Amino acid sequence: MTTLTAVAAPFGRDLDACFARIDGLLTDARERGVHLLALPEATLGGYLADLGEHGVERVLPRHAQPPALDLDGPEIARLARMAGDTVVTAGFCESDGASRYNTVVAVTGDGVLGVHRKVHQPLGESNSYAAGDSFRAFDSPVGRLGMLICYDKAFPEAARTLALDGAEIIVCVSAWPAARTAASPDLAEDRWTHRFDLFDRARALENQVVWVASNQSGTFGSLRFVSSAKVVGPGGEVLATTGVEPGTAIAEVDVPAVLAGARRAMAHLRDRRPETYGVPTGV
Repeated sequence: MTTLTAVAAPFGRDLDACFARIDGLLTDARERGVHLLALPEATLGGYLADLGEHGVERVLPRHAQPPALDLDGPEIARLARMAGDTVVTAGFCESDGASRYNTVVAVTGDGVLGVHRKVHQPLGESNSYAAGDSFRAFDSPVGRLGMLICYDKAFPEAARTLALDGAEIIVCVSAWPAARTAASPDLAEDRWTHRFDLFDRARALENQVVWVASNQSGTFGSLRFVSSAKVVGPGGEVLATTGVEPGTAIAEVDVPAVLAGARRAMAHLRDRRPETYGVPTGV
C-alpha cells in the first residue's frame, strides 16, 4: 500500500516560515507513514498577489512577485534534505537566467526526481512567468509519477500526455482561487471550487490514474484560495479530501491493484482511436 497525502495550506513570501510549515507537515506525514506528500503550487515564496487580466501587459511590483530560486540552489537542496525517504512535490518560482517559470519539483533525500514548468497560464500570469513546453512522467519510489500545475488540469491533453507516458499517479499542485466576480461567501458553493473538484475527478477517471491535488488555502493579496486538496481514485471517486478547509487529505492506495481493476474491462488508454481525433485546420 502507498500512503498519499495532498496538502491544503497557506504559503507566503517568508521562506523561513515556508520551511517551518513544511517541517511540521513532514513530521506529521512520517508519523502517519506517508510515502508521497504533495505540497501546493508556490510553496516556496508564495504565489502572485494579483493575477491581473488576460492580454493586459503590466509589471507587478516586487512585493507582488515571489522570489526566484534556482533549481540547483540551496532552497531546493534544503527541501530534498528535509524530504528524506518521503517523495515531496512543491511549487516555486524558478529562475533560469533571464526567465522565470512557475515550477513544481519532486524530491527525496537523494535529490531531484522530476521537474515540471507550468504550460498553461491563466489571466495575466504570463506577465510574471515564461511558459513551460512539455509534459513528462518519471520514475519515483512511489511509482511512475507525472506532475501538473493548477490551470494545466483544465486541458485534457496535459494529463493524457502524462498517462500515455506511463504515469500511474498524477500530482497537480495549485494556487486555485475562488471566483473573482459573483463569488460565493461560502467557498463550498463557489463556482471555481466546483470547477477545481470537477477537473480533478474527470482527469482521474478519463485517464484511469490516481490523482493527487494540493492547493493553497486562506488568502494572499487579492486572492482567496479554495483549498479542496484531495486524492482521487482511477474511477473518479474521491478517496480523501480536506473540503474547503486547510488540512491534509490522506489515502492508502494499492496503486497497481486499483489501476488494474479500473482498466480491466474498459481501458481508456488502450481503447483510444487516435487516428480519428484530428481537427480541421484553424479550429
